[in-house]
Amino acid sequence: MPLVYIHGFNSSPASLKARQAAVWLKKNCPEVSFVCPALSNDPARAIGQLEAEIEKAGAPVGLVGSSMGGYYATWLAEKYRLKAVLVNPAVRPYEWMLEYLGVNANYHTGERYQLEQRHVDAVKSLDVPGLQNVGNYWVLLQTGDEVLDYRLAESRYSGCRMTIEQGGDHSFQHYERHLPAIIEFLGLSTGVS
Repeated sequence: MPLVYIHGFNSSPASLKARQAAVWLKKNCPEVSFVCPALSNDPARAIGQLEAEIEKAGAPVGLVGSSMGGYYATWLAEKYRLKAVLVNPAVRPYEWMLEYLGVNANYHTGERYQLEQRHVDAVKSLDVPGLQNVGNYWVLLQTGDEVLDYRLAESRYSGCRMTIEQGGDHSFQHYERHLPAIIEFLGLSTGVS
């Protein structure tokens, strides 16, 4: 069964958490395949890429989404009735994305692209008004997140399993220590060491 890791805005599969997950799974749960597509900067295309990965798997997948990836994971979890772990997830990203209209560059690849209003509108169209099954979510938050206000996610995902750690930052420091519990929550493996 695959774990689909969804990176954040202007990020890539080279993000630290994605690399940590890939290495940890290879060592501890080789039966769980790791999928982390390099998402398009166009949100509609990015969702299409993720839907293709989920449908290609042919079996339930587990989702882990970081920041904007958490926003995407919420939409996908609702559509496909999947479990998702959200790491410092974005809430209403279409509001802060307005500050990024114009030319942007990916943090890892340096790829430059133009963010337009239509992209913001596409993200807004993915907003989930209410969660159908709060038991499908585990939200990991650090109060020191310097990019997103963790309290927005705390409120948005009220009723879901939630871990709030004091301090930390937007990257979610020491994420790798949660990987055994993440795999167990997602139901991907029974042999987690």
